[in-house]
Amino acid sequence: MLEKITTVLKDYKSNPELEVTAETTFEELELDSLDTVELVMNLEEELGITIEMDESIKSIGDLVKVISA
Repeated sequence: MLEKITTVLKDYKSNPELEVTAETTFEELELDSLDTVELVMNLEEELGITIEMDESIKSIGDLVKVISA
């Protein structure tokens, strides 16, 4: 799942060299709330799922946990 999120994130940021780990935060990626919403929408479309975002999701690892649940 981390690989899929990383691929979508690299496409979204137009940066194929982007380094992403489970510990990487949205703040470190310089994603504001609008960027985060757009990223989640892209992931929902790519994965065919619905993702419920809330304030507790701060890192890529947190997002992986929500999607895997």
